[in-house]
Amino acid sequence: MSAQIMATASGPSDPSRLGHPRQPGALEAHDSDSADELLEALGYKAELIRTRSTWQVAFMSFVLASIPYGLATTLYYPLQGGGPVVVIWGWLLVSLIILCVAASLGEITSVYPTAGGVYYQTFMLAPVAWRRVAAYVCGWLYVVGNITITLAVNFGTTLFFVACVNVFTKEDGTDIWEAETYQIFLTFLAVTLLCNAISVFGNRWLPLLDTFAIFWTFVGIFAILITVLVVAKQGRHSASYAFGHFEPTSGWPAGWSFCVGLLHAGYATSSTGMIISMCEEVEHPATQVPKAMVMTIVINTIGGLLFLVPLMFVLPDLTELVSLASGQPLPTIIKSAVGSSGGAIALLIPLMVLAILCGTACTTATSRCTWAFARDGAIPGSKWWKKVHTGLDLPLNANLLATTIEILLGVIYFGSTSAFNAFSGVGVIALTLSYATPIAVSMLEGREQVKQGRFYLGKLGWFVNAIAIAWSVFALPLFCMPPYIPIPVESVNYASVVFVGFTCIAVAWYAVWGHKNYAGPPTETLGTAHGQGIVSNAPEDPDFKRPVDVKKD
Repeated sequence: MSAQIMATASGPSDPSRLGHPRQPGALEAHDSDSADELLEALGYKAELIRTRSTWQVAFMSFVLASIPYGLATTLYYPLQGGGPVVVIWGWLLVSLIILCVAASLGEITSVYPTAGGVYYQTFMLAPVAWRRVAAYVCGWLYVVGNITITLAVNFGTTLFFVACVNVFTKEDGTDIWEAETYQIFLTFLAVTLLCNAISVFGNRWLPLLDTFAIFWTFVGIFAILITVLVVAKQGRHSASYAFGHFEPTSGWPAGWSFCVGLLHAGYATSSTGMIISMCEEVEHPATQVPKAMVMTIVINTIGGLLFLVPLMFVLPDLTELVSLASGQPLPTIIKSAVGSSGGAIALLIPLMVLAILCGTACTTATSRCTWAFARDGAIPGSKWWKKVHTGLDLPLNANLLATTIEILLGVIYFGSTSAFNAFSGVGVIALTLSYATPIAVSMLEGREQVKQGRFYLGKLGWFVNAIAIAWSVFALPLFCMPPYIPIPVESVNYASVVFVGFTCIAVAWYAVWGHKNYAGPPTETLGTAHGQGIVSNAPEDPDFKRPVDVKKD
């Protein structure tokens, strides 16, 4: 399917060649040689520096998912859901589904490439009567998803680091670091602050870090692949076991157990649309970002298989792995395969480095989407969060806001040892639904506006869009489920609670302020920079107040 998508999307950029009329304004803006002029035509003033090429965008998108690290921290779910069958075939299944999501978002992004991402796209695609509400809901889902998935990455890194340290044991065989709850929280705090420091103070060098990360990733993958298969201290399973063994231990019925195990792959691929928030730092976003999203899914799928398949051949006893107190089976698997703590930590170090790079990339993308939503007045205190720090060339205040929320949510760990389940679950749910919103609106409108883009999928688009929407509907209840039953109170999955909490905040803010003041993106100036005379579709309501111009420090 990926080859067909790329071939279709790389067709003629002029819709008139495809038999579709050119809608005034949209394509003319895309034909501009200046991405900043295109942004101005979409209603915004360029404030961030464009430094990223197509490959650099693809590399950042790859780092956002951070295969194999993204698959390592949640490996517990598919192992408990059924073992090798869920790990391998679940990964392949979800990757194919997410390829449809990426292609669908790429198609829309080629028409509306702004840092507002799916939020801005929903506003522009939706009918006038309900575009404000649709965009507002999508925007909150997108911001909440970015914040919680970044939180999940940093918290997952913390748990992973603790498990990596504990490949070394005391003389009696117990863990060398029996981390207390407060120690885990402090480690999470340190990881979060480190990722933020790199994101803020190393902003100009982030493209280089992303380029380094992809080579570092494949070095780590091949080191693990070769070492565990060659050494294999505990022997190797047969191919029928590695690809066909199914042993659910979750307590759920077999079919549903397989589905719950898909959180592993769903979490690792949930960052697919986060790269859209970097559109205003990309040289040619209308073409580079869509291509990067699709290319990344293909690379991730291959990289994920290269990482996961060898592990299934050297897998220790499943019962032992799912009963680990750390909830992090990978260090145990690798130590079992290589037969020494030193060898295990040497293979784990590349993943530990990648974990920090992943947290940095997520932090960067989250700050951009929070800033983009704030500049349209949709977040309480927008006048502070929409400011761009001129010295650092980034939205520092939005970065600090997102980080503060992440740290406060991290406190949940003191009340629930399975807080990571909630963070990852909410992140996947919110991002998945935010991606689905513009896709669904586009379908309801007959996919007319995407015909203008340079990544138009043609008739294939209906099928691809339908798969993306079906996955979103399925993901909502799925990722609110506990990974196993029966479940003690301290291990309850609080994903639904956190999700509802953010929903209540969004609804309250809209009721108190938004319904009178929030008018969405500044579309009344759309296209005027190029003299295209695009008519504003904003609702005519004398009580609406447009957000003031974005300010810089």
